[in-house]
Amino acid sequence: MPSHAQLSELLDPASTVLLTVECQQGVVGPDSALPELARAARSSGALRNVARLVCAAHGSGVQVIHAIAERRPDGRGASRNARLFRAAERLPVRQLAGSTAVRVAPPIEVAEEDLVVRRLHGLSPIHGTGVDALLRNLGCRTLIVTGVSANVAIPNAVFDAVNLGYTAVVPADAIAGVPADYTPAMIRHTLALVATVATTDEVLGCLTRPRGRD
Repeated sequence: MPSHAQLSELLDPASTVLLTVECQQGVVGPDSALPELARAARSSGALRNVARLVCAAHGSGVQVIHAIAERRPDGRGASRNARLFRAAERLPVRQLAGSTAVRVAPPIEVAEEDLVVRRLHGLSPIHGTGVDALLRNLGCRTLIVTGVSANVAIPNAVFDAVNLGYTAVVPADAIAGVPADYTPAMIRHTLALVATVATTDEVLGCLTRPRGRD
């Protein structure tokens, strides 16, 4: 884990963006298409921690971007080149554009200044979605990555961020995947090699403290 001073230096509000990944009602809500993942996100406290981080970001001037995965009712433009995509087509809850399923899930609050980026294809919340251009226009240097899942979208986001030159920070207790023991293994053996791993409380301690003090 980084020291408070090291983490605080990375998390300058002027150059930090908080990304929530697929924290939408059809994924982590009570009527999720993926109930096991929804249970993991809620029972682990990850979803609550994402909400805490978003609230702190709003209070500290850190930009928030919500990355949403959705599809058109006719499926036009959707990816079909992996088992995951084909399985999603058969789920009882579909992430249809404009539906309740693609709204950001409580207890996360979306502020007027937040950016919501929606994608119709692929696995990554960043590549091919316009998020990189937004981050550059915002002057981002550090990207805090939160949400689901630790199986696919979270590592995708972290790898893309690092490849694009951003420093990735992962609050380990603000991401979730399945099975439950997979998430810490992914963090320890993969994400920790390329990202700065911290806890939600450690990140909050940096975002909420007055600047200019140690």
